[in-house]
Amino acid sequence: MKILITGAAGFIGSHTAEYFAQQGHEVYGLDNFSGYYSPELKKLNRDDIQASGVQFIECDLLDDLGSRTPAEFDYIYHFAAQPGISATTSLEQYVRNNIYATQNLLSWARDFNPKLKMFVNIATSSIYGKEATLPETAVPTPISFYGTTKLAAEQLALGEQRVGKLPVCSLRLYSVYGPRERPEKLYTKLIEAIYKDEEFPLFKGSEKHSRSFTYVGDIVKGMAAIPGREGQVNGEIINIGSDEEFTTGEGIAMIEKIIGKKAKIKETTPRPGDQLRTTAVIDKARKLLDYEPETDFEEGLRNQVEWYRQKFL
Repeated sequence: MKILITGAAGFIGSHTAEYFAQQGHEVYGLDNFSGYYSPELKKLNRDDIQASGVQFIECDLLDDLGSRTPAEFDYIYHFAAQPGISATTSLEQYVRNNIYATQNLLSWARDFNPKLKMFVNIATSSIYGKEATLPETAVPTPISFYGTTKLAAEQLALGEQRVGKLPVCSLRLYSVYGPRERPEKLYTKLIEAIYKDEEFPLFKGSEKHSRSFTYVGDIVKGMAAIPGREGQVNGEIINIGSDEEFTTGEGIAMIEKIIGKKAKIKETTPRPGDQLRTTAVIDKARKLLDYEPETDFEEGLRNQVEWYRQKFL
């Protein structure tokens, strides 16, 4: 198979690209190395996946993709986005990188990939709103620029499917963690603070937030289940996550146990737009993809701590 992964130097995209390359497929990874977080960290991911055989393309999704990328892909996995809930990221940046970029990619996919078997849009549980505890049929009620623009991107992609221009499915991911997690995300940030003996900023009240933390390896299994199931997933929205919940406080305590050292918690102002609770309703994923998250939470966190030790200590 010939597969394109956008956002391939990022957290989940790099794991997905690496997996498919290790299975012997022809994989191209695309990334623009944006400055949202250190491009040097993304280059570490790029180097890792290139060693697995991924062919890398550095470009922006708003570039002329017809002149920058190969064509005739069998599958496109669209991870690239303006990520996260950030008070310092403008609405314009979310719109540019989540809506306009997705539309440009869809236009290129339609015009240059007539034999495309599936365009896999990567969405987020933030689409659901304050409490992401619902099935895919629920009316979305996003409360952040991130969730709102990711919903718009999802609908742009599914719109292409509804009018018969592209085969599309959309996967809504839940609180993914593991090796290569972005540096501003909970566990990488916490691990770094503990090892550097620095204060760890924790949004007030967030220790009680409940999350459907999902190990990145389990997420990749969901990605890998798409090829061969095109007839089942075309036009579908599918939650991919874990149906087990842990509070942020429980996760912090587990990292402290693994490292053997307490974090220096510094309480900060609550973050607007943050979700209070997420738990993935994955009945549909089980039915359509034979998906089943298998990684124990503590095992996954141990893998993440070990990755940090190997790369940064």
